[in-house]
Amino acid sequence: MPPRLNKRQLRELEELEALKTDAKKDAEEQSEGSSPVSPVAPPKPAVGGFAALMADQDDESSEEEAAQTRSSKSKKKKKKKKTTATPSTVPSPAPEARSPEPTQEPEAPRESPAPSGPSKKERKALKKQKAKEKQKDGMDDVDKALAELSLKYPDLKQQLATAAAPSSSPAAARSLAALLAVSLQHLDSEAELRKFFGSKVISAAKASSSSGPSRQSVLQRSNLTRPQPTWWPAQLREGLSVRLLTPEEVDEGLRRHGWQPLHGEKIWTIEYSKKYRAITFEFMRTVMSGDPEGFWQLLRVLPYHGDTLLQLSEVYHHREEHSTAADYVDRALFTYERAFVGAFNFTSGANRLDFDHVENRPFFLALHRQVTDLQRRGCVRTAFEFARLLYALEPWTDPHGALLHLDYLAIQAGMTQWLLDLWDLFEPDVEKESKDGKSPYVRRLVPNLLPGIAYSRALALYIREGSNDTEHQQSTEALKEAIRKFPPVVPLLADKADISLSGDIRGHPAFRIHPDASSLRSGSHAIFHLLSHLYAQRSASLWKPDGRASWFARTVAETYNTLPTATPAPPKLFFNRFESPTLAWSVYRHVQVNESTCRSLFPFVPRQILDARHLACDPLPPSTRVTEYDAAFFRGVEDVLAARPRSRRQEARLLERLVPDAALRGQLLDLWNAHPALAQRFPGGVVQFAQVAEQMPEVLEDMMVALAGAGGVDAPQQREGDMPGGMPGGEVMVNFVDPEDDVDSDVDEPAAQPAQAQAARPREEPEEEGEDDEEEAEEEEQVAPLPVRFVRSLVSRFWGGGANNAANESSDDEEGQLRDTEGVD
Repeated sequence: MPPRLNKRQLRELEELEALKTDAKKDAEEQSEGSSPVSPVAPPKPAVGGFAALMADQDDESSEEEAAQTRSSKSKKKKKKKKTTATPSTVPSPAPEARSPEPTQEPEAPRESPAPSGPSKKERKALKKQKAKEKQKDGMDDVDKALAELSLKYPDLKQQLATAAAPSSSPAAARSLAALLAVSLQHLDSEAELRKFFGSKVISAAKASSSSGPSRQSVLQRSNLTRPQPTWWPAQLREGLSVRLLTPEEVDEGLRRHGWQPLHGEKIWTIEYSKKYRAITFEFMRTVMSGDPEGFWQLLRVLPYHGDTLLQLSEVYHHREEHSTAADYVDRALFTYERAFVGAFNFTSGANRLDFDHVENRPFFLALHRQVTDLQRRGCVRTAFEFARLLYALEPWTDPHGALLHLDYLAIQAGMTQWLLDLWDLFEPDVEKESKDGKSPYVRRLVPNLLPGIAYSRALALYIREGSNDTEHQQSTEALKEAIRKFPPVVPLLADKADISLSGDIRGHPAFRIHPDASSLRSGSHAIFHLLSHLYAQRSASLWKPDGRASWFARTVAETYNTLPTATPAPPKLFFNRFESPTLAWSVYRHVQVNESTCRSLFPFVPRQILDARHLACDPLPPSTRVTEYDAAFFRGVEDVLAARPRSRRQEARLLERLVPDAALRGQLLDLWNAHPALAQRFPGGVVQFAQVAEQMPEVLEDMMVALAGAGGVDAPQQREGDMPGGMPGGEVMVNFVDPEDDVDSDVDEPAAQPAQAQAARPREEPEEEGEDDEEEAEEEEQVAPLPVRFVRSLVSRFWGGGANNAANESSDDEEGQLRDTEGVD
């Protein structure tokens, strides 16, 4: 009878059996149909206990040498799993494998009946089942993720199935990134002007136009702008930061647009800090109030607030002060550029900004306004680079219509090869989609579908061929293709470029000119003609040279007979794209931002778009937007303008520095206390009222008109509790906020509370001298004495003639001492 083995020896024997079974399985799989060769040794005669043990060890050593290719990690897992099994069942395989006797009398009572002696076939089946379970466990994470996504988004599985075949290749992604990479050296408009006019002329013009003291001791570095010494000192990021979208957010964006995933793109979004969000909330209140002075108050709190800077730029643009408007656009670009740190850069061509997030849209708007201003100044190469950056941030919806600038800027700036490479990159996928409807760019905007790009490509080929090529075969074929696809451009471009066409050509139905969308069948037809008008309007000067004009007329004469006699319809792919509101609104947004030059195209824009209420800071928000400036976005923000109310003593000291004359200061205080409506209008108190009245006299005039309309200003006597001039107190409130507006419906009350609380504050309020001195020191930097004549004029306007006698009590000597020495009276 063989001796009983210890636990270590039993584990080794069991491991040896498992290895033998695996080897047998591999041999059977490799040689199916032939007689299997069993790796198990034939049964041996019964030997002594020590001899059996030595034989087992020899067999074990040989088997371990044969299994060296197995990973140590899997062997440890297998050993751990088998040691955790029931030890009472382990001795059963050893006597059965090593002894020819059918039974073992001493060991029979110890064996458990179920797992004690499985046959070879059963062990083989069990091993196969375990292998399948291991393979299934290895795929658990992927299977679970796909199962959850399929339950959450039922149409995602179908989209992924359709996206598998026509997915974009890495080579195409690299080519597109190279085309969209921005050249930093060409972002400097001043350098381009120096090439035209010389450095001396530009330096002299810059020195004559610059005014005001320098605010910065050290200039900030920037790629998008040239920070000026008159700008405010810049701090790090100013409340803006950038982060990469999570895979879940990216998948949600693809589902929202119905797109297929592309290779090599990184999608980012900008985030607001708590303070920046609070300033944005005050900015929206100021926009709704219609008071431009509120923008200056916001800039005193946060000088680099993008929305406020862009709004002030728009104000100066309507005043036709273009240099000041451009300066504020530069500051807005500088504000956002400092948030782009880390992996986000402009030179890779693969970084995108999600236009559906409202935090990103001001940067798009700033770039668009920069492009239009650079064209106005004649910096076409810099304008092309900024337009390329605008296009690279979101090329698949082109939310601000950067391609509508690039089609003619590429010709003007000498970037014809870039335009041809862009066309060649997308042309194979466009042809494939036209044939079988499969392309990685389905539902995405492709440049080859726009009329301006098609005609500019033909012109680029003509320029590349040069004057030596008299036939111009390639460019002529490209122009014929553009005419067949987009015939409405022909009569419009001929009229704008003074190209003469015969009467037969003019009378062809394909060349009918539509001045508006009243006779067109759908919105995509209206956009078809709108883009034709836009290209002819902007690019007419490119076709005016004699050689190009004659080539254009000759090619039209050769092509017009092949055109259909019915009213031209847009190409199928064009129609499918612009029937969706996302791409259609990109064109409408482009027209709205360029209102001054595109007003003649408004008849092609739907009436519901024109009549809808839009803000200049966020023109025509996308229909797929994730966030916008609404109550949910501003939930939990604080009133930063009223976050630090002044004490009564501090306000008195500030007013004393503003108005040193005691008599005038007393009259101004009486005026403030007699008009409770002013407290609601100016939450900053009488100090803010005096500063606003000096800096924005037009606001003062509007307020005087409102007060005069309420009760008049001619009454010489003042009754206690009434407004001066006989105006009843508390009835006049100048408020430009529409009560029906949802944005500020729950906002106006908190704005008035700080002013009321400040007016109701007791005169003797305990305060610490240290804090008061610190606050006073902060205010001394911003407060300067007001001119005496201005204060007298202010008081006399509101109080009438009754204030003149009291004002004359101040001597002429005091007036001379208090007069503003800088000449502002």
